[in-house]
Amino acid sequence: MSSRIVVMNDEMASKIAAGEVVERPASIVKELVENALDANADDIRVELFGGGKAAIKVMDNGDGMDREDAVLAFQRYATSKIKTFEDIYAIYSFGFRGEALPSIASISKIEMLTRRRTSQSGTRIIVEAGQIKNVIDAGCPVGTSVTVTDIFSLTPVRQKFLKKDTTEQAHCVDVVFRSALAHPNVSITVSANGKEMFSVLKTLDHEERIALIYGSAMMKQFINVETRNDAVKLWGMISKPSLTRSNTKGILYFVNGRYVRDSLIHNAIMTSYRRLIEMKRFPSVILFLHVPPSMIDINVHPAKTEIRFKNPGEIREMIINAFSAVLADDSMPSGQAINRHDDDVPSVSENYQAGVRESLRRYTLFSGNKQLYYKRTDADPEEAHRIDEMFAVKEKDETGFKASLFSSLVYMTTIDGTYLVFQDSNGLVIIDQHAAHERVFYEKLKKSSYLKKSPRQELMLPEIIDLTPTQFLLMMSNVNIFRDMGFDLHQYGDNTVILKSVPSDMPLTGGTSLIHDMIFEIESTGKSSSIEEIREKILVMAACKSAVKAHHRLSTGEIKKLLKELDSVPNVSTCPHGRPVFIRIETEDLEKLFRRK
Repeated sequence: MSSRIVVMNDEMASKIAAGEVVERPASIVKELVENALDANADDIRVELFGGGKAAIKVMDNGDGMDREDAVLAFQRYATSKIKTFEDIYAIYSFGFRGEALPSIASISKIEMLTRRRTSQSGTRIIVEAGQIKNVIDAGCPVGTSVTVTDIFSLTPVRQKFLKKDTTEQAHCVDVVFRSALAHPNVSITVSANGKEMFSVLKTLDHEERIALIYGSAMMKQFINVETRNDAVKLWGMISKPSLTRSNTKGILYFVNGRYVRDSLIHNAIMTSYRRLIEMKRFPSVILFLHVPPSMIDINVHPAKTEIRFKNPGEIREMIINAFSAVLADDSMPSGQAINRHDDDVPSVSENYQAGVRESLRRYTLFSGNKQLYYKRTDADPEEAHRIDEMFAVKEKDETGFKASLFSSLVYMTTIDGTYLVFQDSNGLVIIDQHAAHERVFYEKLKKSSYLKKSPRQELMLPEIIDLTPTQFLLMMSNVNIFRDMGFDLHQYGDNTVILKSVPSDMPLTGGTSLIHDMIFEIESTGKSSSIEEIREKILVMAACKSAVKAHHRLSTGEIKKLLKELDSVPNVSTCPHGRPVFIRIETEDLEKLFRRK
């Protein structure tokens, strides 16, 4: 191979450059929707086929283009947003680099129909592999319609990295979902293979749009936050400490209407919730910042989802102060909120510290209102017997201990409300109560999931669970896995499901939170995962979230029940995550520690 430096031809350069802008079908949806918003559209419709991998169509009623501008739009670096480099620091539009349409066109086939309001006819343009093939006059509505097909056909390697249709479709819906949150004055609809997936009408403000999308149940868990200084305005909705998730997907923030990912904002949000929520749990946040363009740099990456602030310390402090103030007020009893002027800088008061303690108190498995059950169902006896044989406990497991070991132990004490200390004739046995419960619940859920008609307990008051469009899509695509486990879930409305029953052995106290966490597990499995791999992840998640937590002191009766259950399940040496369930300290080991031997 020659080591001489050569200049890439335009076709190769365009395909490589497109990789920075068009990562997956959702990238195409993002760029086309942002173009529609820049064109002052107040009605945007997105159609997906094959999860967005086969075709994408975005229609808007915006300003449209005349014939000359429509042709120029496919030329790289052609833009109407800036004339000089300094203009970058004075614009509010989404696009300005002139890369989106040329990048999309270089890896696909595009048909564009566009017409300005003042024109009698529109323009139809066909572009293949970045080359304009046809430009003709055509009749069409005011606005622009862009249809993208043969996506990544010219870069087959990129096609191999795409995930299954439902996953790619979920990413596309996510893009539209975020745009809908940021632009309440625009009606947006998404359909997939002809079926409407998500639709919202124009609303008066962000709060009304958030309520329309998230539902009334979620709104009860949100707190309004708003503050401003001479240059920056901050507003949005943040969750109470009692509402948390296992991932950061519920944290969304927008700068000048643009969805961004920024470590500074994320750090400020998590700092505000420090000591209010459990470790490795995350709040739900919908935050909007309005910042003068001169105070931010949006020209960091072609995707324009990364920004830099001119005064990062000021932004961080503003977020922390605003969040801490409303979280402190929310933790106080009714009528005891602090009288505070908008310009006051909040301080950490005794009431705030009391709120911290109250929030920490909530986080035990059995706290809060327990769910009521009115009916239990059992599996078919013959089928249950067959499954019993599959999951039978061996006389000795891999630890070498007899199956009756645990129930014969003598309880001594509990350390730190977490570690149960026992004695037998050979020494000490210390059990991690969470890991032990997790193994028990996992084995029971796994056994039930194989039954198909698993034992379950019906809820006296079914839970209505509001989901985002993406979560709803993933849920309904995998609903049979949940039902096999004992979660009786059904569609209840647009992006809403109803939970009618839960596994009979699960002390479920927070169905909504658990369902959200399990949906995230499905989303994180990726393209190569089989149904069994998805099922396994959900089983582990459900067992972990349902098991008794550390620092929750068990009663004597609960300890005896746990020991008996450990004797009845296999693989008791570790929890499903691989952590040890118990450790043994032989009398001989103690004698060596005390130098008696």
